[in-house]
Amino acid sequence: MNQNTTTNWDLIIRPKSGWFDLHLSDLWRYRDLTMLFVWRDFVAQYKQTILGPLWYLIQPLFSTIVFTIVFGRVAKIPTDGLPPFLFYMAGVTCWSYFSECLTRTSGTFIANAGLFGKVYFPRLTVPLSIVISNILKFGIQFLFFIGFLAYFMINGALIRPNYWIFLMPYLLLLMAGLGLGAEESSYPRSQQNTETSSNW
Repeated sequence: MNQNTTTNWDLIIRPKSGWFDLHLSDLWRYRDLTMLFVWRDFVAQYKQTILGPLWYLIQPLFSTIVFTIVFGRVAKIPTDGLPPFLFYMAGVTCWSYFSECLTRTSGTFIANAGLFGKVYFPRLTVPLSIVISNILKFGIQFLFFIGFLAYFMINGALIRPNYWIFLMPYLLLLMAGLGLGAEESSYPRSQQNTETSSNW
């Protein structure tokens, strides 16, 4: 084997040169691994529970009922003519996505320390998989919310969607970015700036 062939098999891991040096090309090469992490996070979270995936619907439903009773019936906080149940369910659905991304990505490197020490792969794949799996969970809960929205509209509730609804993908992307930002800031810079070279 000549020298040029040997060089082509070298994998050089360089330190990050800045905050925006995310090595996105590595993320694309390891996209299959990211999808495996997504499947693991989405399926294994409630796989061993009795109700299983129904928790994706039960959690926002129970939270909405509590908020409706406490803030709508007890505190009597106005919702500008919207049905209180629908008002609080919209907030719970969005907040659940952001809080899940924030809490689970902030502990990514501690929870997967053993995996990170055994083999090289882009470290961003793990928190990115959490964000993507939570998008799937958000999609299920959003469809659940749409069902209640249709029910209230059929029953004559004064609900008039406007053009602001088209900003929802941007807001979802913003919440995902904030969750990844918390993960990035929680990872020690001294551990990010390590440089190794491995010969496969």
